[in-house]
Amino acid sequence: MMRPGPLIRRLFGPYEREVTEGFRRLFVDLDNFVDRLQVWVPQARRILEVGCGEGAMTERLSRAYPAATVTGTDITPRIGRLFRGDAARVRFLRKSVEDVARDEPASFDLVVLCDVVHHVPPLERQPLLSATGRAMAGGASLVVKDWIVSSSPIHWLCSMSDRYLTGDDVQFCTAASARALLTSAFDRDAIRDEALVRPWSNNVAFLVRR
Repeated sequence: MMRPGPLIRRLFGPYEREVTEGFRRLFVDLDNFVDRLQVWVPQARRILEVGCGEGAMTERLSRAYPAATVTGTDITPRIGRLFRGDAARVRFLRKSVEDVARDEPASFDLVVLCDVVHHVPPLERQPLLSATGRAMAGGASLVVKDWIVSSSPIHWLCSMSDRYLTGDDVQFCTAASARALLTSAFDRDAIRDEALVRPWSNNVAFLVRR
């Protein structure tokens, strides 16, 4: 499927970043998510963001954890394109998390996946999380935030927007299937907490510790 999103965003010219941020806030408040992250993980030294895209969450992670180095990884050619922040502490790697885990095993004390899982085909989700686990240091934290399916109008709008703008065949988890995915990739006691992220109850974040 064609991906009209990048073309549409380029039409906004110098206002692309502001328009993109405004549109995203209709569905998820990333600043609220970062607040939750800092409650769960007050300090981190090496952070890995899996599926970082154009860098919106990466930028927030670099501000929230000023003593940490942040690695954003994604396979998109647009990786980190809209990032505005301290480039000295942030690097973007256009590679899969499997490659990161192979090259830098057991290296990161905080790993973040923000709205990534529903873009990954179901059969590839557990391998993705297994590779993520291999990149985590002992005692590290993994925080997975995703959009959970519902029968509400906002879910329909989110689903249609995601499909149209990305061209991906997005498939959303239920809260129960998200928990099952995480416990099967790690263990049944791995989920230590979960929380809602504003502004919609579809935004659910899970804290996993090794």
